[in-house]
Amino acid sequence: MDQEKLPHAPASGRGDEGTLKAANEVLSGKSDKGRLARLLPFLGPAFIASVAYMDPGNFATNIAAGAKYGYLLLWVVVASNLTAMLLQTLSAKLGIASGANLAEQCRTHFPRPFVLFMWVLMEIVAMATDLAEFLGAALGFNLLFGIPLWAAGLLTAVATFLILSLENYGFRPLEAVITVMVGVVAACYLVETLIDRPAWNQVLHYALVPHFAGPESVLLAAGILGATVMPHAIFLHSSLTQNRIVTRNAAQQRRLLRFETVDVGIAMGAAGMINMAMLIMAAATFFNQGLTSIGTIEEAHRTLEPLLGPASSWVFGISLLAAGLSSASVGTMAGQVIMQGFLHTHIPAWIRRLVTMLPSLIVIALGLDPTRTLVLSQVVLSFGLPFAVIPLVLFTARRDIMGILVNRRLTTIAASLSAAAIVTLNLYLVYQIVILR
Repeated sequence: MDQEKLPHAPASGRGDEGTLKAANEVLSGKSDKGRLARLLPFLGPAFIASVAYMDPGNFATNIAAGAKYGYLLLWVVVASNLTAMLLQTLSAKLGIASGANLAEQCRTHFPRPFVLFMWVLMEIVAMATDLAEFLGAALGFNLLFGIPLWAAGLLTAVATFLILSLENYGFRPLEAVITVMVGVVAACYLVETLIDRPAWNQVLHYALVPHFAGPESVLLAAGILGATVMPHAIFLHSSLTQNRIVTRNAAQQRRLLRFETVDVGIAMGAAGMINMAMLIMAAATFFNQGLTSIGTIEEAHRTLEPLLGPASSWVFGISLLAAGLSSASVGTMAGQVIMQGFLHTHIPAWIRRLVTMLPSLIVIALGLDPTRTLVLSQVVLSFGLPFAVIPLVLFTARRDIMGILVNRRLTTIAASLSAAAIVTLNLYLVYQIVILR
């Protein structure tokens, strides 16, 4: 690998010193620790990216799908998650191999007018993403504590700034906090699933065998896919790996990619299990009781208590709040990466964060219907998705950018087919929502 293509110096802080030392010992073959201890320094970036896969948009689509069709669309969650694993691995690889994130690569390789178009589009996508995530956290505060939505929105903004301020101490403290929040969501849904007592034989069958039940089930399947594979997470992951750990030769770079691939597998696997648990909860609770019209987060929260007891609605509210706060922080972080990457101009972090989150606060203050707003934000994400996935596949297939980590032909074919399927399903979703409704 050419020296000038090595990643930039890591943006580390006091909280990262032990992690970087341990990672360098592992990469240079000097570590005598066990397998798990050798893996730990490399876990983190995918856990941050995985938050986008369990945000309030996923709550809305998975609950609606489970309530209306039972376990029927579980296989869509599985397929979406496998696709997400592939694309997130490519995104992490782009950051490791080139030392530049996806937005910076777009700025370098595309004509300037197209770069400006992509920047505006991705800023809108980042704002739409933050809108869904701020709404989810605000709903969590509202359902748990009865705080008015506008005040809950401001509380979410303050919490988001505090969480992101951890970046001042390096990447590790922020990764740790986000990972804990992911753990809270996972624990909540483990409890919900145990309370629900689902039919595990049906869960296994529908997780593996594809089924549809008419055009509306296809629409919901597209919604699940759109809420799972999100453009801002693809931009973000390449940024999280580009400056994290510096490699000194080709062997270390390959070794680093193997560890980051394991990171993706664990984090995205956990996100997939949580998404499945959301759908299973809705199927076992609402569909089996004949409550097939449950379509909103508020309805789900209200209905859980009389069906399963007061603890279940509290657990649901806590999981929504943890998912909303963590995803609002990650969505705002992605907005920063997009702005900085496309413009390549230093802009104070608080301004970048405020620009991304301000539209969310305005929409919440206006009192618009939360579920309707969530659906519209998914439409905006659908329009932006091709502009993240297609450049990612193009760049990771180029040896002059990726060096020794260039995609194998089969990887590029699989990623291209995934991109085509994602774009087709999302265009179908937009057609159904915008044209037919």
